[in-house]
Amino acid sequence: MNGLRPMTGVQDVMALRSAVLERSNALREVRAASEAGQGFAPAQAPVQAPGAGFADTLNSALRQVNAVQQHSGDMQVAYERGQVTDIAQVMLARQEAGVAFEATLQVRNKLLNAYQDIMRMGG
Repeated sequence: MNGLRPMTGVQDVMALRSAVLERSNALREVRAASEAGQGFAPAQAPVQAPGAGFADTLNSALRQVNAVQQHSGDMQVAYERGQVTDIAQVMLARQEAGVAFEATLQVRNKLLNAYQDIMRMGG
């Protein structure tokens, strides 16, 4: 078995994480710009301390996904009540929540594959 395969899996996960963070930041900037005049405060991402552990990073990412989904739900309810009249904002929030959830699933799948590769190495 190739000893570099698990390392490649970890590198893939880290590259995927970086891509997800970049997309999330881009979506957050677009949402903040579109909500500037509507009275909605953009959801703030918690700041991660340098050198935080993997579990803390993962927990923070899951909290961010939850916050994005909660914001999407709040926007939908506000639209239904007539508090938000711009359907584009609501759809943008829903799309951001969908992308965040899909990215979370992809990270989970990569982590599971890396774990399985590591478990196959034992012997």
